[in-house]
Formats: sequence, structure tokens, C-alpha cells
Amino acid sequence: MRDLGNAWGGQGRIRRRRGRSLFAALFATAFLSTLAATASAQPVYDVEVVAEYPHDPGAYTQGLFFADGFLYESTGINGRSSLRKVKLETGEVVQRTEFPVDVFGEGIAPWKDTIIGLTWIAETGFVFDLKTFAQKRSFAYRGEGWGLTSDGSRLIMSDGTAELRFLDPETLREIGRLQVTHKGRPLTNLNELEWIEGTDGTGEIFANVWLTDMIVRIDEKSGAVIGVIDARLLRARLGAAMGIDDVLNGIAWDAKSNRLFVTGKHWPKLFEVRLRERR
Repeated sequence: MRDLGNAWGGQGRIRRRRGRSLFAALFATAFLSTLAATASAQPVYDVEVVAEYPHDPGAYTQGLFFADGFLYESTGINGRSSLRKVKLETGEVVQRTEFPVDVFGEGIAPWKDTIIGLTWIAETGFVFDLKTFAQKRSFAYRGEGWGLTSDGSRLIMSDGTAELRFLDPETLREIGRLQVTHKGRPLTNLNELEWIEGTDGTGEIFANVWLTDMIVRIDEKSGAVIGVIDARLLRARLGAAMGIDDVLNGIAWDAKSNRLFVTGKHWPKLFEVRLRERR
């Protein structure tokens, strides 16, 4: 990583998700069981809290990235989906625009002077002006939209399956796919994404695993999970009762200062964390 060692030391969706809550709970349990069983064979990282910042508990966080000293965040739920510019230190929303009322906002990623935003099942994405948040255009894709990030030349999109899609950031057309595997098996429920550049020019994709408080580190070439981040410790620091959907979902990397930030849906806090390899 780019001196990552410094950081290591609408209601419609909710109804559908709650309808699948038993399956999701079983998935989460199975994933954690697999993690425990294979911990000795694969790097597992615990989080160490460096700092805590206020976060809007009303935000159903879907996407997150850090740029020029500010957090940029997208939120979901039909009629309440928004794009926000947030002051890190105070959690103050200093700029905001709403997604159309009939869509469920999802992941976002920066590209040049724009922000690209996905929606869940509308099969429509939007391009916003980075400075003004004015909507510049829309684009279409097939299937669901979940998380979004950029490796500097491509957009990387998750759709809830075990496959990540690569999009041309200019045409916004799909140009490839990558299957993600954990211990040789496809890993589904990949959600919010963040790409982190390595010192050798390569990078890793960090992905939240929906309905768990886990983040997987994905090799961008092979798609193999090369490490698992266990962030369950953060739950104990929230000081509030959280629902089944209010899971970890938000990863932002400050490349200039080597800082890693994480938060979750309806979480009242955003955390700066370091990762410590479990021995």
C-alpha cells in the first residue's frame, strides 16, 4: 500500500432486506465461522481506533470517499437518498443534493471533476458536478447497483453478487468483470468499495460484506480475498441499539495522510482506524 503501514499500527430495499434477514443472518454466521476456522491460514486484522468523529445517525450510508479534506457520502432509501459533502471533524453537512425521489441511492466514486452515483434497482446511475452537485447526466446499466470506487483508470462496481464490474469512467459502459473468491469459493454480498493504491502501482479493493461487520481485502488482479478485517469491536463503541440493517458500510481512504475511515448505516460515529494483524 502507499505506506499503508502507517494506517495499520426507501423503504423498498429495507423491506426486501428484512425479508431476507434470516438468510442474511445465516450467511453472516457462516462467514464468521469460516473466518474463525481459517484464521491461521489467512491474515485477519483487528481495528484499532485512532479517532472518533460525529456522524449523522439519520444517514443510511451507502457510499463514502475522502477528497480535499472532506468526506463525500451517499445515503439510501427512496425519497431520502442524498449526496453529501461532510466536514470530517464535526460531521456537519456543508453541501447536499437529493437523488430523484423514486430511486434508492447507492455507492459513489469521484472521477475528474464529477461524482458518479449508482442506484439500487432502477438500473440508472447519475453523474454530478463535483463542485456544485448539479446533475450533469444519467446512464444505464443492467442489474443492481451497490458499491462503487475507482482505481484511477476504471470504475469498479459491486452488485451484491460475487462479481465486480469494471466500467469505463468516460462512457460508463461495462468493460470487464472480476470474480471475488474467499478460500476458493465465490464471496457474495460485496457492498461498499474502496480502492487503495500500493507502493508498486498495484492496488487492493476493500469491500464491506453486507450484514457483517467485516471488510475483505481483494487482490485487484486475481479477485482472491487476501485478508479479512474484523471490525466488530466498533459496535461496542457506538453506544446505541443498532438494527440488523445498521451494519458497517462505509470505507474512505485519505491517500495524502494515510488515514483509513469507516462508518456504517445509521451509525452516530465515524472512526479513523489502524489495522493490526491478528497473531
